[in-house]
Parts: sequence; C-alpha cells; structure tokens
Amino acid sequence: MTNRKDDHIRYALKYEAPYNSFDDMELIQHSLPDYDLADIDLSTHFAGRDFDFPFYINAMTGGSEKSRAVNRKLAQVAQETGLVMVTGSYSAALQNENDNSYPTRGDFPDLLLATNIGLDKPVQLGQQTVAQMKPIFLQLHVNLMQELLMPEGEREFCRWKSNLADYASQISVPVILKEVGFGMDVKTIQTAYDLGIKTFDISGRGGTSFAYIENQRGGNRDYLNEWGQTTLQALINSQVMMDEVEILASGGVRNPLDMIKCLVLGAKAVGLSRTILELVERYPLEKVIAIVNGWKEDLRLIMCALNCRTIEELKSVDYILYGHTKEAQLLKNE
Repeated sequence: MTNRKDDHIRYALKYEAPYNSFDDMELIQHSLPDYDLADIDLSTHFAGRDFDFPFYINAMTGGSEKSRAVNRKLAQVAQETGLVMVTGSYSAALQNENDNSYPTRGDFPDLLLATNIGLDKPVQLGQQTVAQMKPIFLQLHVNLMQELLMPEGEREFCRWKSNLADYASQISVPVILKEVGFGMDVKTIQTAYDLGIKTFDISGRGGTSFAYIENQRGGNRDYLNEWGQTTLQALINSQVMMDEVEILASGGVRNPLDMIKCLVLGAKAVGLSRTILELVERYPLEKVIAIVNGWKEDLRLIMCALNCRTIEELKSVDYILYGHTKEAQLLKNE
C-alpha cells in the first residue's frame, strides 16, 4: 500500500484543472507611469511582520521519505530566495517522533519557516508543534470536503470552532486560518474573526483539488472534483471583510501575473504550491532558484506597467472581468 502523503504528491502533479479563474481577469495598464522600475517596492506586511516579497511557498507535504526529499528542496529554494516556506501538516511528526520529513532551523538556519496543522487537532498539539518547529506563524488548515471524501477522514466537526477559539487565544505565534483549495466563504471569515482570527488564506479552486486526489485514491464521487469557489471568486467575496482582516490568496496561482491579480483584489500576499512543486520535481535547484528570483523582477515590471510603486497601491488598479467570474453572483437566503 502506498503512503497517503505520497499519493497526494503524485495526484497533485497529475491533476489539470479544467478552468482557472485568473483567466477571467484583465488588468488595465497605464501608459505614462510615475515611477522608474528601480522605485518599485515588493514588501508587504501580514501576520505581525514585514516581508520582502508578496509571495511564499505554501503548505504541501510531510510524513514520508518522498516528502522529506521534496521538503528539503523547497527549503533550499526558500532560503536562497528569501521566501517564507510553510511546511505541510505537522500531524505526521506528532504521531511519530522519529519523523524527519520536515525542514528544521538546525538544517536551514536562515529559512523563514512556518508550519501547518489541521483544525481537528486540539490546541495542545498546536502548542507542541510551535515548540518543536519554532515557526514565524502557524497555519491552521480546514479541509472539510477532503475529510468527508477520505475513507480514513474525520467524521466529527462540531469541535472545530471551539478549537479555533483556543488557537486564537493560546498560541504564542500568529495564527492563519487556511482553506485547502475549496475557497473560503465570507461567513466563515466572519465567524473566525469573531473567534479571534485576523489572517486568512482563502485558497480557492483552480489549482490542486483534494476532492480529485481523494477520488483517485479510491473514492467514487468524481462529480465533486470541482467542488468549491474559485480563488478569484473567493477573493471578490472576501473584500467586504478586508478592513477588518488580512487576506492571503492561493489556489491555482501559476505565475507573477496571477500573483498581481490577487494583490489587486486586496490580498496581502500569495501562496504557491503546485507551481513550485512542479519546478523542484522538474529542474535542478539552481534553475528553480533562478526562476523564482526572476519572478521578483517580473512582479516589479508588471507593477511599473500598472503605475504602482507599492503593494498597497495595487488595490487602486482598474480591471475587467469576463466569463464565469463576471456572471457569478452570490445568492443569499434572505
């Protein structure tokens, strides 16, 4: 029997989303900019600190020999490029003290390291995770549909809200609530904000589909492969909360143009998973590092073409919506 975490990597690389919402958005360029390219500032702020770049390596994997090799490559890329790396769920290490599949500060002393745990885990395990990993922030992932589709998944969810309140009040580092590719709805953001959470990764549909992955592992509900809201739609819906909370975006982000579109819609930063995973699986590390550093320059040139010196100024950029995203309306039961 194959390792579940290895299945996740294999099927994540195999899956091709039939639709990416970023293709529904067009940015309006500015022909007479006020800035030189050298003036462009990529710095951003979220989860209580400043960051040099508005994108990061998002949580992916852990808990197997395959994932150890992947994580070491990701950590090397992150350390060399100055990006944050969020590890995959630390649950495997909590269950097996001999698990060495996660990067450590001992191995990567200059790494901006964050980590991840599921909201089904009580706060005591979150505290243990923070003590062992010493992350700059802790991601709490919510993956309801994935759990429902996994034969070995959770079946009890009522305690998730009380767990969330415990994490908000008892964890010593900033806490980020993260979806896993199904799109976080604004009612969830409001509920979590009321419980004390300030930062959210809305992680929409368009990239890795954990519904598809679990169906490939033996499920028979392929009609749910495209469950959830797209990243663009989740970002648009969350704008009503952006004065109160910090929004991060992930899910189907392929390149610097997609990153900029997220930032135009108010995201503080953008997480990449599969796009980075494909690079480290396909190319030598030196080439991956060069590509990622090239993305920084591409972000600067796109911002210059939009007449924006800072990430904050991107929120004033005009844009056009097409297709499904233009047509979408959130229907409410009054």
